[in-house]
Amino acid sequence: MIKPPAKRRKPGPALLAWYDANRRDLPWRAQPGERADPYAVWLSEIMLQQTTVVTVKGYFENFLSRWPTVEALAAAPLEEVLAAWAGLGYYARARNLHACARKVANEHGGAFPDSEAALLALPGVGPYTAAAVASIAFDKPCAAVDGNVERVITRLYAIETPARQAKPLIREKVEALLPPARAGDFAQGLMDLGATVCTPRAPNCGACPWGADCAAFAARAQEAYPVKEKKAEKPKRRGAIFILRRGEETLLSRRPEKGLFGGMSAFPATPFTQDVAPEEQLDHAPCKAEWRALPEPVAHVFTHFALTATVFVGQAKEAPPLGANCRWAARRNLDREGLPTLMRKAALLAGLI
Repeated sequence: MIKPPAKRRKPGPALLAWYDANRRDLPWRAQPGERADPYAVWLSEIMLQQTTVVTVKGYFENFLSRWPTVEALAAAPLEEVLAAWAGLGYYARARNLHACARKVANEHGGAFPDSEAALLALPGVGPYTAAAVASIAFDKPCAAVDGNVERVITRLYAIETPARQAKPLIREKVEALLPPARAGDFAQGLMDLGATVCTPRAPNCGACPWGADCAAFAARAQEAYPVKEKKAEKPKRRGAIFILRRGEETLLSRRPEKGLFGGMSAFPATPFTQDVAPEEQLDHAPCKAEWRALPEPVAHVFTHFALTATVFVGQAKEAPPLGANCRWAARRNLDREGLPTLMRKAALLAGLI
């Protein structure tokens, strides 16, 4: 086991001084001396789950432009929110986002609660998000531990346990580091340190305000942390997507509220909860037609499985019998339908967009 340096300086002031000089300019972040907007903080934190800052910026600005307050977002139809979210992935977040906005607007008078416990009671708000909003928006001394923070802390203390099992210990370490004031800046500084200096590969340890106190740096073993678990290979599934055309219109279906792409518009497809062999795929077509399989499939990796989907294209000569959740959409409007990324891949492959 690597031993940490014998002497440690007070970490809070060093990190805050570094943050004051190096803070990232982000659209949801308050300027120095300004009070953070809880709505903007919450919205950005939900969007940033499993998504990069670069990707989120445009989505955040679009959401804030369309729905500048939590009340406006709460009043928006869920279909519009889902369409605006398309491409960010993990679509349950969008449904929870809308549900949370409605709860804040209807039960909290449009004001986000300022405690970790009360924030945790909101839809879609987990321990990290509750701590992040409480600290950044309300300056409460909370340990907001995301992946960047895990990496910094596991290196600082050379924690040998894989990060997933070490979460309670990491949180305990962060709580011990919290300064008596400027809790929000400390939380954001710790996130920025992990994102810009204590990076997964080739960390810039010379620029780190905690370099002299870092056990991993002292042992020249920075990239050995966080200790990685052996990942199980994701299951592979096969399926099909059906693009039925009628003149300049294309058939879309509304996905069930629960499950993959819940409530979103998509092309009809085989069930994604199982592997569907090629010889069984046409059994799931939305209607009888002369279906033609495109030469190349589309591939997409989800959280729990990897999918390879054959894209079938058909032309409807007459109006076929359709399910209750199906409708015809103008081809020229497909870009505005908010299709999930997988469906956009299929549309691109078929030359529709």
